[in-house]
Amino acid sequence: MDNRELVASLVQKARKALEEYEPYTQEQVDDCVKALCLAFKSQAELMARETVDETGLGDVADKIDKNLGSPDGIWHTLKGKKSVGVIGFDEKQKLAYVARPKGIMASVAPTTNPNITVLFNAAYALKGRNALIVAPHPRARKSTLHTVQIINEGLAKIGAPANLIQCIEEPSIECTQLLMRSSDVIIATGGAKMVDSAYSSGRPAFGVGPGNVQTIVDRGFDYAEAAAQIVIGRKFDNGLICAGNQSVIMPREDAPKIIELLKAKGAFYVEDKESIEKLRKALFPNGHAINPAAVGQPATKIAQLAEIEIPDGTSAILIRVDSCGASDPLCGEKMCPVLIATTYGDFAEAVDIARENLLYQGAGHSSVIHTNDMAKAEYCGTHLPVSRMLVNQPGIFAANPALANGLSPTSTLGCGSWGNNSISENLTYEHLINITRIAWPKAEAAIPDSTQIWKS
Repeated sequence: MDNRELVASLVQKARKALEEYEPYTQEQVDDCVKALCLAFKSQAELMARETVDETGLGDVADKIDKNLGSPDGIWHTLKGKKSVGVIGFDEKQKLAYVARPKGIMASVAPTTNPNITVLFNAAYALKGRNALIVAPHPRARKSTLHTVQIINEGLAKIGAPANLIQCIEEPSIECTQLLMRSSDVIIATGGAKMVDSAYSSGRPAFGVGPGNVQTIVDRGFDYAEAAAQIVIGRKFDNGLICAGNQSVIMPREDAPKIIELLKAKGAFYVEDKESIEKLRKALFPNGHAINPAAVGQPATKIAQLAEIEIPDGTSAILIRVDSCGASDPLCGEKMCPVLIATTYGDFAEAVDIARENLLYQGAGHSSVIHTNDMAKAEYCGTHLPVSRMLVNQPGIFAANPALANGLSPTSTLGCGSWGNNSISENLTYEHLINITRIAWPKAEAAIPDSTQIWKS
């Protein structure tokens, strides 16, 4: 069977599954979502170990935490939400809203997060009564396939239609492209080239952009609390999460104090020019693209690549950088436990530094501020080109907030027009349903005339 026949077969099976699944009631749909989440959760540790063994990326303990917590977040977010039939009525506008499935979802899964990408996209697809076909990254083929298998075993136990969730067993660029062109909607969670390919496929697509989460520490904030959250956000899963903190922008006069607190949480501070240059060349050997050998590796491995010595137990490497933006590749995204430290005078300067770094890389993604001043948080939200502005949290909470904020847990973080994406929010099931609007006539008394419309 060639690639065209393979994809055609997957799509045909998905269409048949959709015919069986579309008549499901809300209760039946929710049973399917719950079953797949519980099946995934039951094998969280096994999947985490398999993924690290296969890809060599990330940290097993953190992946276990992620695999255990993600189903909780999904079910907490989805239970009780309407996604079948009439889901709302606007009495004033006389509009009824009817949820309809979009059809076959093509999920392009990355090597960095093969388990939870499948989980999130499967849960959100099924919540909207869709089918999902996953295109794995070749480097994460086995772990992605096993994730789909675990989910399908959970669905089979409750009698869900077969082939609602499928996976390409022998991934290739050609197969992925054929799948994207044959699906109804694409969810592209991967590198820029893959996202561009999804958008040029001729199908509706949801893509992501690179992360470069800038972190501003406001004067007078609890610096120990900020330091703890920043290190957590940078070291988690060896820095693979696109929402991980990438910088510490701190008040100039308090920088020594904050650096000592970061060191106490496991960060190793680098300020001598020779070591900084070694790290720069190790991480960005061609001056702009991240060294693949550094991605998802622990701080000790990064130090070895740069030929510098760091203490055992180091969680993250903190590099002193006095420039910002495109003048230094260290100011961009670093998919490993490395972040930069820089200082500011007044608060506007801090925001300007963050903005320059985001415009270099990561525009539209996320940023963090540690502050007790709501006005400063709002200033950041109105001046920084980001879709998510987190306050007093680790950056990773932009994607999977562990119920700590109101953002939807997801593996697909839309970056809006800043990041060349179609949405500027966290992907959830609401993006994967069509809405039919039934429009009833308003009472004549409720229809304003021209005088009423223009009256002050």
